[in-house]
Amino acid sequence: MRDALGEVQSVLVLGGGSDIGRALCVRLARGRCHTVVLAGRPEDGMDVVADAVLSAGATTVEQIHWESTDPSSHEQIVEEVFDRFGDIDLVYVPAGILGSQEAFDADPAFAAKAVEINFAGLVSSCLAVARRMRAQGHGVIVVMSSVAGVRTRADNFVYGSTKAGLDAFAQGLGDSLVGTGVRVVVVRPGFVHTKMTEGMDAAPFSTTPDAVAQLITDGLAKGQEVLWAPPLLKFPFAVFRNLPRLLWRRVAARG
Repeated sequence: MRDALGEVQSVLVLGGGSDIGRALCVRLARGRCHTVVLAGRPEDGMDVVADAVLSAGATTVEQIHWESTDPSSHEQIVEEVFDRFGDIDLVYVPAGILGSQEAFDADPAFAAKAVEINFAGLVSSCLAVARRMRAQGHGVIVVMSSVAGVRTRADNFVYGSTKAGLDAFAQGLGDSLVGTGVRVVVVRPGFVHTKMTEGMDAAPFSTTPDAVAQLITDGLAKGQEVLWAPPLLKFPFAVFRNLPRLLWRRVAARG
């Protein structure tokens, strides 16, 4: 449970090797967060995250096996985490893959797998988390969406569609939890310099994991429900989402 100062004391990360997740957990551990549970696959680099969080001051850092593509296991995993560690204040959900539209076009099965990883597996996991948080009477679920889901582009529409679905799901989940003490925060980053985007040309208004983590912690303190990273992106996308399709195709092609 959050302490007397309202600060997060425990966090579960679904996608424990995330660069933004590492920055967020380090920031929380430098505050008053003492328990961090990293859920993911061994090959995702969770050891690096665990070492960083321990060095930042967390006293309990555990790694558990969780795969977005195994929804039959999600409820049991969430139940075990909550049963073992007690109340979980924050569940951060950054799991996902980027892929490329060319790869998806060449291999439709890979495109379907991306939908499973980025969307379907997070739906089952978040529903299990929401049920436990509703029972404990408090908690925050932070879901990583993307500006790519606000209006999909021809050059990444499979990835964008997974984020559009996740964004809509997270908003609906948040609405369903009003009055329970549990809330959902949707984060819409633009281009973030992480291992997932390594080697790619940076888009305008690119940002860093540390900057996104700062926005999330600030947003948690302010009770915000939707966060744009960087915040400036909400202005152009307020226009982009309403452009006629013909005009949007021209704008997106230039981006």
